[in-house]
Amino acid sequence: MKIQKILVANRGEIALRVMRSAREIGIKTVAVYSTADRNAPHVRYADEAICLGEPPSAQSYLDMDKIIAACRETGADAIHPGYGFLSENATFARRIKEENLIFIGPSAESIEVMGDKLASKQAVQRHGGVPMVPGMETAVTDVAAAKKRADEIGYPIMIKASAGGGGKGMRVVESESEFEEQMERAVSEAVSSFGNGAVFIEKFIASPKHIEFQVMGDQHGNVIHFFERECSVQRRHQKVIEEAPSSCLTPEVREAMGKAAVNVAKSCNYYGAGTVEFIVDAELNFYFLEMNTRLQVEHPVTEQITGVDLVKQQIRVAEGKPLAIKQEDLKMYGHSIEVRVYAEDPRNNFLPDIGTLQTYQPPRGVGVRVDDGFEEGMPIPIYYDPMISKLVTYADTREEAIWRMIRAIDDYKITGIQTTLPFCRYVMEHEAYTSGNFDTKFVDKYYTPDVLDNELSKETELMAVGLVEKLLSETNVTPQASSTNGTTTTTRSKWRDRAKV
Repeated sequence: MKIQKILVANRGEIALRVMRSAREIGIKTVAVYSTADRNAPHVRYADEAICLGEPPSAQSYLDMDKIIAACRETGADAIHPGYGFLSENATFARRIKEENLIFIGPSAESIEVMGDKLASKQAVQRHGGVPMVPGMETAVTDVAAAKKRADEIGYPIMIKASAGGGGKGMRVVESESEFEEQMERAVSEAVSSFGNGAVFIEKFIASPKHIEFQVMGDQHGNVIHFFERECSVQRRHQKVIEEAPSSCLTPEVREAMGKAAVNVAKSCNYYGAGTVEFIVDAELNFYFLEMNTRLQVEHPVTEQITGVDLVKQQIRVAEGKPLAIKQEDLKMYGHSIEVRVYAEDPRNNFLPDIGTLQTYQPPRGVGVRVDDGFEEGMPIPIYYDPMISKLVTYADTREEAIWRMIRAIDDYKITGIQTTLPFCRYVMEHEAYTSGNFDTKFVDKYYTPDVLDNELSKETELMAVGLVEKLLSETNVTPQASSTNGTTTTTRSKWRDRAKV
């Protein structure tokens, strides 16, 4: 069935990103928006736009009835959920099917299986061919039973909410003495966040890297992968910087992980775009972590190194067509890095910093891609995720991609709010990152807010160097040499020496 019109049930940069691909293949689009987003770029870009209601998500972007009514009003025959909001809601996917609309995503059954961490592990184990972290096979709320299993696995262990995500309901327990307290906290947080206090326990992997594989399946049983993304630089268990490919994988490990990712997708008869996440230890042993049944925020780096538009592939699969790409057709070219530009203050524990974009000038140039949903003068709403944009660079080598990212960050002009750009620049220049010798503990090991103040001091000093040299040249003053204990220096060389500190 050929899709004629897509309603994008989302906002901001992902809504725009989906609409652009749809327009390129001749499909009309419908934007939905809350009153807080009435002037947003995605609203103006779409062929039609429908207001869902007031800013709170429950009254707009999470209201299934209003979204389906908007489809009826505009004649949209398909819904793309983007990510977040209703993108991994099995009830929504099932409802769309019942309404004889097309859901540009996986089946409700796949979402249900992979949306529960324990159910997903059980499905993957039954299918086979995927390494699993040692842990519990069933969820528990009983402290004594969980403690017994933790003793059997051996500390340190990780307590995780079965229905969780985003780092909520998650606790690392180093010893038996702290188990009960951490268990109670994990269960309490799981109840408050997900309405489900079930947790499970697994072995905690020290110094892990977080590496995920992009997969795509069709409704004819075909599944392929688009290689990996390195996602280890995180804050509060959420990704901030991603890249493709990973700098640490060998060809042999990459091939094994790719096959495992395909097996994960096949274990739940998956179709559409999805991401299989693994944790990888220092010896490159990898273990299945979870599967995200949607398009990921970091999908652009995969598109950059493969040349494949993943949204167009999603649409093709949703229309019932077989994948036009075979595994052997896919190759990796060059290197790509993405930094998430959040309206957060990295000097204040990355807390959201709401305000107005007084200045907003994205970088440009060869190998630079900016997926955003804001313009200069727009406020950052307090109701939604504070991500402003995704800044992506691409180059022939990882080193070039890093340098291009540094240049792009320097060219990105934002005032009126604090952003994560200074933190991302700090990461780009850190030896642990440039060498590839980093893991998910990067922030804990290397980052404190004062490092950004140090970087600002260096930048100020470099500006002073340039100002002094400019003043000297304009006044035709030649720096005077002086001799101390036989060593000759000049005013200019002193400034240069300081600039290198």
